[in-house]
Amino acid sequence: MPPSPLPARTAFIERNTKETKIQVSLSLDGGALDLLPSSTHFPSTPSSSTSSLAHASSPFSLPPIPEQTEETHASQTSPSQQIWIWTGIGFLDHMLHALAKHAGWSLRLRSRGDLATNLLTQLTPPPSHAVDDHHTTEDTLLALGAAFSTALGARTGLARFGTAHAPLDEALARAVIDLSNRPFFVGVFGFQTEKIGTLSTQMIHHGLQSWSQAAGVTLHVDVLRGENDHHRAESAFKALAGAVREACRRVEGREGEVVSTKGVL
Repeated sequence: MPPSPLPARTAFIERNTKETKIQVSLSLDGGALDLLPSSTHFPSTPSSSTSSLAHASSPFSLPPIPEQTEETHASQTSPSQQIWIWTGIGFLDHMLHALAKHAGWSLRLRSRGDLATNLLTQLTPPPSHAVDDHHTTEDTLLALGAAFSTALGARTGLARFGTAHAPLDEALARAVIDLSNRPFFVGVFGFQTEKIGTLSTQMIHHGLQSWSQAAGVTLHVDVLRGENDHHRAESAFKALAGAVREACRRVEGREGEVVSTKGVL
C-alpha cells in the first residue's frame, strides 16, 4: 500500500493596517498556488480611489500594482515553484524573490503601502499618505512571517535546526535558524550605504527581525565579508533561504515527534 501523501504546508494571510494592505499566499514545499483573491484594497479593476496614493494620474504617484499574470522583475514560474512578488520597493522584491526561490517556496505576495517617491518629497507640504519604506517593509515581513508560522503548523517531525552559508562573488553570509517558537533575532550586516535602491539598509535588519518575531524562530544572520552592499544583502537572504529549507525538512521516522527535551515548542 503506497504511503499517504504528506499534508500540504500552505497559508494565506491578509494584513491590513492604516499604513499598509498586504496579501500573502505561501507554500513551504512549492507547487501551484491560486492567484491572490480580489478585495477592497486589491480590486480586480483598480481605480483611482484604490490606488496606493492619491492623485493616481499624477507623475508624483507610485506605479500601479501589476496584474498577477504579468511578468515582473520578481516573478518566476517553474515546474516546482510559482513566485510573484510586488511590494513597491524593488530591492525588497528582489530579496524576497531570492528567499522564496532558494527556500523552495511558492509565494504570491503584494503590498500597498505608504511609500514616498523622490518626486513626492518635493511637494510642499508632502502628502500625509506618503511616508517612507519603513511600514511597507516591516508589515510585509510580519505578514510573511505569520504565513510561514501558519503553514508550518504543529512543528513536529522536523529537522528544527538549519544552517547555511551563501556566497555572492566577494560577499559571504551565514544564517542559523531554530524553529523554536521563541522569537529572537541577531543580525550583523556591515552595510556601508544608507540605501540599496529605494530600500533603507537599516530596514533589512528590522525587516528580518520582524519576520523572526512573526515566524516564531530564533535567527542569526551574519555577513562575514563583502565589499558591495547589494552582494552583502543578497548573500544574507540566500543563506537564510538555505537554513530555512534545512530546518523545515520533514524527517522520516519522526512523524508527530516534537524535537525538544521540553516536549513542546
